[in-house]
Amino acid sequence: MDLGLRGRTAIVCGASEGIGLGVAEALAAEGANVAMFARRREPLDREADRLGALAVRGDVTNPADLQRLVEKTVQAFGGIDVLVNNSGGPPRTRGVDLTDALVEEAVELLLLSVIRLTRLCLPYLGKSDSGRIVNITSSTVKEPVDNLALSNVVRPSVIGWAKTLARELGPQGITVNSIAPGRIDTARIREVYPGGPTTEDLKTIPVGRLGSPREVGDVVCFLASARASYLTGTVVPVDGGLTRGLL
Repeated sequence: MDLGLRGRTAIVCGASEGIGLGVAEALAAEGANVAMFARRREPLDREADRLGALAVRGDVTNPADLQRLVEKTVQAFGGIDVLVNNSGGPPRTRGVDLTDALVEEAVELLLLSVIRLTRLCLPYLGKSDSGRIVNITSSTVKEPVDNLALSNVVRPSVIGWAKTLARELGPQGITVNSIAPGRIDTARIREVYPGGPTTEDLKTIPVGRLGSPREVGDVVCFLASARASYLTGTVVPVDGGLTRGLL
């Protein structure tokens, strides 16, 4: 299926590894111009060279870095059609161990960064014939996970913001959707399973395996395409059937 992404311009955050890299790979394979944003220079430059993408180094929590990302993307490609908000996760923490500092840092990382970058991109998304915003969140927005209290608390607020924005931007033809990945084979999930998941671990996932970052990227490509123009304000689980919620 040709998703019509050739020549369109996408910003992908957290793009040097994991889910962000899988998204960048999928978009590049569809012929999109991709601006890859991440903190670590060496893996970012290496992967951007491999994909023929623009590498912009920076931190999603730094407003000046976000401004520079938008400026460099527009200078290189002339506009922005797709924004993929994505970052690493906050520390693994129990609810009873939360401190003011931990919560404030998680809000800065997971929520404020998304709001700031989206605000910077909106003038360009509005000029696109089909602007797209896709937020990479977590299955914690549907079902809290033990020892991930910060994700359980802050990530659902991204969904509330995205639902609100989807209603406000719908008349402009800009869609706002979110993806809730489950157990994806990334460095973060390997912290949970240092020796790899056991057979018993995988039994909790109906399809019986971890997902791949590229599988998340393929869903992003659909949401970024004109084929998904009537889809907005949604949360799409990419979790192999892990979460049990009805909605």
